[in-house]
Amino acid sequence: MSVPTDSRITFDGRFARDLPEMAVPWQAADTPHPTLLVLNEPLAAELGLDPAFLRTSAGLALLVGTSAPDGATPVAQAYAGHQFGSFNPGLGDGRALLLGEITAVDGSLRDVHLKGSGRTPFARGGDGLAAVGPMLREFVVSEAMQALGIPTTRSLAVVATGRDVRRETMLPGAVLTRVASSHLRVGSFQYAAATGNPNLLERLADHAISRHYPAAATAEKPHLALLDAVVAAQASLVAQWMLTGFVHGVMNTDNMTISGETIDYGPCAFLDVFDYAAVYSSIDRDGRYAYANQPLIAEWNLARLAETLLPLIDDDQERAIPLAVAALEAFRPQYSAAWLAGMRAKLGLPDAVDDDVASSLANDVLTLLQDNHVDYTSFFRGLSSVVRGDARPARDRVLDVAAFDAWAERWLAHTPDADAMDRVNPVYIPRNHLVEEALGAATAGDLDPLTRLLEVVTAPFVEQPGRERYAAAAPDDFGAYTTYCGT
Repeated sequence: MSVPTDSRITFDGRFARDLPEMAVPWQAADTPHPTLLVLNEPLAAELGLDPAFLRTSAGLALLVGTSAPDGATPVAQAYAGHQFGSFNPGLGDGRALLLGEITAVDGSLRDVHLKGSGRTPFARGGDGLAAVGPMLREFVVSEAMQALGIPTTRSLAVVATGRDVRRETMLPGAVLTRVASSHLRVGSFQYAAATGNPNLLERLADHAISRHYPAAATAEKPHLALLDAVVAAQASLVAQWMLTGFVHGVMNTDNMTISGETIDYGPCAFLDVFDYAAVYSSIDRDGRYAYANQPLIAEWNLARLAETLLPLIDDDQERAIPLAVAALEAFRPQYSAAWLAGMRAKLGLPDAVDDDVASSLANDVLTLLQDNHVDYTSFFRGLSSVVRGDARPARDRVLDVAAFDAWAERWLAHTPDADAMDRVNPVYIPRNHLVEEALGAATAGDLDPLTRLLEVVTAPFVEQPGRERYAAAAPDDFGAYTTYCGT
């Protein structure tokens, strides 16, 4: 059965049509009692979807996949991936479905995708379901990332299914409706390469070029240009993660997009106290995906993408390898440039300040934060007050006051711009203790804490009177924070 969505909206099945070898037609599991928990009305409007329709029973059926929208071809996508460094050739959407693509109001093509919609042929031992808490976590964190200006998949809605999900205990189930530029991943290319079908690999690469980097199609070597573009996109993305103190938690190759959007908010968190070695994922026992390792892992993942593209870059592998290596070698300087530009902005430094001076100021202040166990977000927001003559919001957070004063004297000598700093240093992030508070309440049926948290994190640069607790560090009794993948 299909349902009309809106007279302006037509779903397409481009991925399923272009790459049938990587698309298994499938149907979402029945949802006994769908109940809308949260709807992203601004995103719905961007997509040309009517929020009032999405709140109806027919709209809820679309959001959980029990009724396919007009033109949709729901499929589970195949992909492979390196998971914590070990290659698995057969992953895929074990609990997710791509409903199809729609053309948004601005003309961009967007995937509409479900998460937690039931077992698929890729489910392996999983039940294919998702609990309310992890789906709301993805909603909160992805929308906070959007508000911070970091490329990300988006969350359209979370719908409770009325079905319990067995984890450590029985938990209420939910489906997340996710929106993305696409769901093409490094793991997608690894899957196509592993099939040994060169035609499939080339069609996938051409699909990615058409979808994300059309200028590459006219390059002398289009698939090398594709690699160049993905390297640049990921260098920029991971620099923004590092600048904001975001820890993805599970940077497997199947969780790295070709578009350069952040995807799969499972065991993710934002830094409280600054710590290069911060790990929040319960399954990252060796710290592979620790905060400081994220640029190195991104580069490693990109090397896996390059390996798959070698046959397309040149028929002669001996010629292809140095071209791919040169593309990969661009990652570090591009990442470093993006990171330094971001740190210059966070410190409010004028353009005339030499890069070596800016780099020294940036690295020295991070060492100060590391050595003194300082809250990352609050410290950087407080620096603008130092420029305005009140050092307390930043200085009072540092135990080694003499070291702060010495650094601040060097920094202030360059006349930083406080207003510019406030435009890039957020007041609010999804603080871990507040996320847990909101998710716990929502799981128990109280959505008010979630609503308030969304209000502040989707306006992160504007101080909201009366909501000081949302900008405060975690209480001492919160303890070490651990997140779980939610499967």
